[in-house]
Amino acid sequence: MCGIIGYVGPRVARDVVVAGLRRMEYRGYDSAGVAVIVDGQLDVRKKAGKIANLDAIIAESPLADTEIGIGHTRWATHGGPTDFNAHPHVSAGGRVALIHNGIIENFAPLRAELQAQGVRFDSETDTEVAAQLLGREVEAGADLADAMRTVCRALQGAFTLVAIDRAEPARLVAARRNSPLVLGLGEGENFVASDVSAFIEFTRHAVELGQDR
Repeated sequence: MCGIIGYVGPRVARDVVVAGLRRMEYRGYDSAGVAVIVDGQLDVRKKAGKIANLDAIIAESPLADTEIGIGHTRWATHGGPTDFNAHPHVSAGGRVALIHNGIIENFAPLRAELQAQGVRFDSETDTEVAAQLLGREVEAGADLADAMRTVCRALQGAFTLVAIDRAEPARLVAARRNSPLVLGLGEGENFVASDVSAFIEFTRHAVELGQDR
């Protein structure tokens, strides 16, 4: 079972996200990663293996103190437990970063369609298909929420998606279909996670996100 966490608020997002990933280690995983938005650009660190490996690369190449971030612990399904297959995945234009739990059942024809349009993939995952589709929508002018709705209509399977867009640096968007996702509501801050344990240190006000929302 993979772990998802996203954060928007006044705390250092990197620290909130990594701490949340640690609290979900019991779910099992084989890679971990974090993405933040810094000065209008995505900054991503991800690594195969334990969260300690992610800590090490963040120590070597620090992530800035920002107010938005997403993080993920992955259990390999499509594609092995490698650095390239770890989440988050970034769209070809570098606009969107996305994390994903679940299975996208129709990823193969969607991937083939994107490749035929010249999109280059960096991983073997079904997740990157969603990231590339989302990137295509925002590059065409959709805002992140509308883009997520469009992408979800194209996907088959059970999944949770959480994304950030470097053009909307104070907003993250999430959607779910037959896969758990909980919202944590705080004072001037908000969380999303696959498990309330990820943010229970900061708020106990939690609601489950509705289906296809």
